[in-house]
Amino acid sequence: MAPQILRAEDRTPAPWRNGGGVTSEVAAHPPGAGTGDFLWRISIADVGGEGPFSAFPGIDRSITVVDGPGMDLTVDDVPHRLDTLYEPFAFSGDAVTECRLLGGPIVDFNVMVRRSGVTATVRIERSTATVRPTAGTVVVAAVLAGSAVFRPVQVRLDRFDAVLLANGDDGTFDVDGVLAVAHLEPGPGH
Repeated sequence: MAPQILRAEDRTPAPWRNGGGVTSEVAAHPPGAGTGDFLWRISIADVGGEGPFSAFPGIDRSITVVDGPGMDLTVDDVPHRLDTLYEPFAFSGDAVTECRLLGGPIVDFNVMVRRSGVTATVRIERSTATVRPTAGTVVVAAVLAGSAVFRPVQVRLDRFDAVLLANGDDGTFDVDGVLAVAHLEPGPGH
């Protein structure tokens, strides 16, 4: 399978049911899956309002603030301050989670995986990153700030553009900014 270039301009933002923000899906598996039947899902959200997060039973989540002053998340009554850009924060979608913005709207990068089938890790790269997915693993690399050049095909990626790579798709990113690299691996029993 060849790497897939996922351009930000090709996404259609979808408003949240609670009116607190808008989400643009970067990639999901299986393709076309909705919020109730994805195995994994990666998105970028504009968060304009405070309040409870939607519950996602059986889902593990990672959220990374990309723009704005940040937010306070209370996850099962435990407070967490997310006020530093580009620091992934992992938590359970089962948890009761409340959001309070720290002075205005934010943009965040989200990774959600069904814990019965997939595990995810998110790392942040600021220079050169080489990606070599192993058998069964999928990697989604998204430019969060600045740009990157994806080699060997020499494709320039701008802010919020991404590349999906699977087994056999090797590549290197020359990063001039910030790149999020999400590794999605089969979970126990898969």
